Amino acid sequence: MNKENKIQRFDKMQQQAPAEEGARQYYFIEQARTLWKERFDALVDSGEAAGRYGSRLLGQLQAEGKYGTFHIATFGCQMNARDSEKLSGILEQAGLKEIDSEHADFVLYNTCTVRDNANQKVYGRLGYLHTLKKKQPDMMIALCGCMMQEPSVIEKIKKSYSFVDLIFGTHNIFKLAELLCRRMLENRKMVVDVWEGTDQIVEELPVDRKYPFKSGVNIMFGCNNFCSYCIVPYVRGRERSRRPEDILDEIRKLVADGVVEVMLLGQNVNSYGKNLETPITFAQLLREINEIEGLERIRFMTSHPKDLSDELIEAMRDCKKVCTHLHLPLQSGSSRILKIMNRRYTKEQYLELVDKIRSAMPGISLTTDIIVGFPGETEEDFEETLDVVRRVRYDSAFTFIYSKRTGTPAAAMEQVPEDVVKNRFDRLLKEVQQISAEVCGRDEKTVQKVLVESLDDHQEGYVTGRMSNNTVVHFPGDESLIGKIVDVYLEESKGFYYMGKFREDGQKKE
Repeated sequence: MNKENKIQRFDKMQQQAPAEEGARQYYFIEQARTLWKERFDALVDSGEAAGRYGSRLLGQLQAEGKYGTFHIATFGCQMNARDSEKLSGILEQAGLKEIDSEHADFVLYNTCTVRDNANQKVYGRLGYLHTLKKKQPDMMIALCGCMMQEPSVIEKIKKSYSFVDLIFGTHNIFKLAELLCRRMLENRKMVVDVWEGTDQIVEELPVDRKYPFKSGVNIMFGCNNFCSYCIVPYVRGRERSRRPEDILDEIRKLVADGVVEVMLLGQNVNSYGKNLETPITFAQLLREINEIEGLERIRFMTSHPKDLSDELIEAMRDCKKVCTHLHLPLQSGSSRILKIMNRRYTKEQYLELVDKIRSAMPGISLTTDIIVGFPGETEEDFEETLDVVRRVRYDSAFTFIYSKRTGTPAAAMEQVPEDVVKNRFDRLLKEVQQISAEVCGRDEKTVQKVLVESLDDHQEGYVTGRMSNNTVVHFPGDESLIGKIVDVYLEESKGFYYMGKFREDGQKKE
């Protein structure tokens, strides 16, 4: 088929596609499937397929009715991981088989841009992909996610990585099949489709979940907080909440499909519902989800301290399915630094909030995020952070060295010397790890409910799961336990995880 006929074919597809976005993308998924089948059949007919895939993989593709392979590499947060499940679901339905290697017909990097090193990882991997594409010129390479929302990144890729076939951003990941058809038929060197923002929420598309028994559920998108160090509001856009009835319907369907635990996802779940036509609070949503029959556990992240209300604390206390774990980012213990960060709470307000939470839920596990070396941070500011860590006694903390992000207010501020930052980071990490090792052993010699997630990677004959408070437990078992919530006697704390024994009767084995 010549170039003109291909373009005409894509124009005809667009004319025939339904207007409603969900139906439109299902239409393009089927069109993409047809295109991949034509490509695959041509490889088989020419005798090239066996050499490309190897006899074993080729046999699997033919047996499963697949027409090629894909690989997705995910960088960043749990929202990105959830997006990748959607992207994988689209590609699976379009006729491709997922493989663990980048030696695939279609490779997609779902990018993160929270820290500069995330960008550098992607550029490094693109260099490797270029060598693969030289050997297989019809291989397709795509980039999406937060990093693609930065205009400077797009310009750099156009200039230095022109072998990339397809670029799209955070707001239109649902258009993957349509963009794929466009790239395959228009035969352009690179297709770029990045939106500055959107008010659309398109969730009713295929999803390939990593776990059959637990799932992320997007309840909102975007962020309105504009912390001075953070690029997220610029790349994820303004806050947009999904309708509660759509969320509840999705969770009911997930439960019917075997899901026992959901993770409610949003950049700031505590501000959920404010922009809906009929406003609803996150606390109200939690109470409604708690009533869904068959659902066993509810998790959520991330929570901004400034929006964590007394109403939400009460809902967490009252809803028995809400897990006893709360991720509550601190970022800094210095009220002076918090103000410059535009976090809109003080050290004292944060500590008061922790007291309220622990008063309502004495056994709750608290985790946090902390940035070391924010511009202008003094030794006194850092000591304030250590003071909060010692007073709160987190189960764990994600500690980060400040990463300068071009385009944010903090990037123009005076930076702290690298050696000073490294020294503070090491001191903080030592404090956090020591406290975590002490705190995480509090349930030793008790029986706890554990959701079994997988076979243990390190010890044959063992499985791995998580308690309600998110602590990992390893204990003897087999794959028949995966996806079940079972009683486990916690024999020994190893600091950040437990070794235990499965007890069907919930009692300690004598």
